[in-house]
Amino acid sequence: MQTKRNTLERRAKILQHLNNKGKVYVKDLSKEFSVSEVSIRNDLVKLEEKGLLIRTRGGAIKEKSSYDDPELSQRIKQNFKEKMRIGKRAVDLINEGDNVILGAGTTLLPLARQLNRFKNIRIITHSLPIVDELSGISNNGGKMEVIQVGGVLNGRLRSLVGPIAEKTLGKLHCNTLFLSVEGIDLTAGIFSPIIEEASLSRVAINVSDRVVVLADSSKFQKRSFAKVCSINQVDVVVTDKNIEPKIKAGLEKLGIEVIIA
Repeated sequence: MQTKRNTLERRAKILQHLNNKGKVYVKDLSKEFSVSEVSIRNDLVKLEEKGLLIRTRGGAIKEKSSYDDPELSQRIKQNFKEKMRIGKRAVDLINEGDNVILGAGTTLLPLARQLNRFKNIRIITHSLPIVDELSGISNNGGKMEVIQVGGVLNGRLRSLVGPIAEKTLGKLHCNTLFLSVEGIDLTAGIFSPIIEEASLSRVAINVSDRVVVLADSSKFQKRSFAKVCSINQVDVVVTDKNIEPKIKAGLEKLGIEVIIA
């Protein structure tokens, strides 16, 4: 029977292998540590939940350079487990053949990691970390087209914004827009801390059939600097189980679908 100490030591060695090699495989680790592949997969899940690696098909890789920026790295670790669950649940809203817009924000990165399951999909984004994420995944021999919207660099979110980005996005049509927001207020609407991000998000809303907001429960009843849109322009909210019942009820009363991850 495995002891807690053995498990912790094994996970520490897995991280050492990752640091040295950049990638590890479930089958190799199972043989090395003489444990089942199920145990190794569980190790990788736990380490991913702590933000220490990224699971891939058959193994895991190190965290990408996108997170080397101290501010971005710190923000993605906030409510990390909730963001992971939200991203994994939100991917169920995508269908093969869809044209999907992914906004900027750390809650959208876990969603991007799940897109390797699709064989025919087009992703449009102005987020550099998401492009970096998508460039490192395989979509099982299928066709994933990634369109990077150009513009002026916003260093805080590592995204491209401004008139060029808005003009490009305004000429497209997409099935679903996924937004990560700074605040959601049932009366005032949804908010971004950056005015250029809010402006580009409004363009994305106008060219999308459906607007899905990904937000952990800490974002509710908050406002930020720039208003993105009114709450009635949102079709779906994906959040975590800690959302207050009265807020959930309020969203549903407005005709918004609430999905708990």
